[in-house]
Amino acid sequence: MVQQQRDDRIERGSRGGGAERERDNKAEGSGARDDSISDGTETKTETGAAANSTRQRGSGDASASDSAAGADAEPDPLSKGEVFEVLRNQRRRYVLHFLKQDGRPVELGDLAQQLAAWEYETTLDGVTSAQRKRVYTTLQQTHLPKMDEVGILQFDSDRGVIRATDRTRDISVYLEIVPGHEFAWRELYLSLGAIGSALVAALWLGIYPLTMLSDLSWLALVSITVTVTAVVHIYHERHMRLGRGEQPPELSYGPGE
Repeated sequence: MVQQQRDDRIERGSRGGGAERERDNKAEGSGARDDSISDGTETKTETGAAANSTRQRGSGDASASDSAAGADAEPDPLSKGEVFEVLRNQRRRYVLHFLKQDGRPVELGDLAQQLAAWEYETTLDGVTSAQRKRVYTTLQQTHLPKMDEVGILQFDSDRGVIRATDRTRDISVYLEIVPGHEFAWRELYLSLGAIGSALVAALWLGIYPLTMLSDLSWLALVSITVTVTAVVHIYHERHMRLGRGEQPPELSYGPGE
């Protein structure tokens, strides 16, 4: 009897221990699943963060590349109409002449002083405060912003500094100033062409005394005349270009000179 009771207690203990082990196993399995889910969530979160970081870096690199490309891109060349629209004003031509002389940045006050001296045909020391102020105001409010807008120069209105740009150096402006008693170069070349045509016709008809010289002699004479005229034209045109010489061409080669 006693032995049977002891066996019953052992059997119940075994059953209780098995149930406890089963509960422990279930708990461990549930914990493992929770850890797995947690690890998966953390892995997905880390992967998403890395992807977002990569996309952000890629976007930043693309923006930097676009900015660098924009900075390196050269501006489109100005059309003749745009150049004429800006430089049809004498004061703006004076500004371009001054900048093309050396290309260094210049303060607005110094620029106004020099332009006033040119416009009033006096020296820098001879410019009055009223003359300087008049030029200074129109430069600041009208002319420099217009030239800055098309890129012919760079105007820092806050600091009052004007700088030359690539377009400043690229623009070559020749002024043809013709006093009332002189021919324009185009008219001179037209006259030479008409004289040459008349000479050819006279030689073909055998008109005396043109026939006293051979055709080759006349050809040489016409060739020398055209060549000398072209050389003089080139020499004259170099002095009519903005940025050459101390004074603008309009002052050096104006009417009556």
